[in-house]
Amino acid sequence: MIDHISIGVSDLERSARFYEATLAPLGLARVVTRPATVGFGRAYAEFWINWRPRMTPVASDTGCHICLRVKSPQEVDSFHQAALGAGGQSDGAPGLRPHDRVRYYAAFIRDPDGNRIEAVTFLAE
Repeated sequence: MIDHISIGVSDLERSARFYEATLAPLGLARVVTRPATVGFGRAYAEFWINWRPRMTPVASDTGCHICLRVKSPQEVDSFHQAALGAGGQSDGAPGLRPHDRVRYYAAFIRDPDGNRIEAVTFLAE
């Protein structure tokens, strides 16, 4: 249903380095570089960052939440670890989350601008 997403960032090069490291464990790489935008994906850009020079940090109680589905708990763990190593902040360590009817394993991070990104996988019963 969703073809691609984009988020605003205040420093394009800093954020490009952050997302190169954070998305690599999920098999996503930089596939497009333009003066004010960078796209990440496998075959085509699915996740875009767009330079917004006047952007202020996203407050923790505002903004959007983007969730990326991954294949395994190991990818969730690697995503979280890579984000922290690249300068992001944890917004929820990897682990099972209580949900009806599904076993939901996820981790949440905030990028250098405060954007909230999640990686999730669903475990077999």
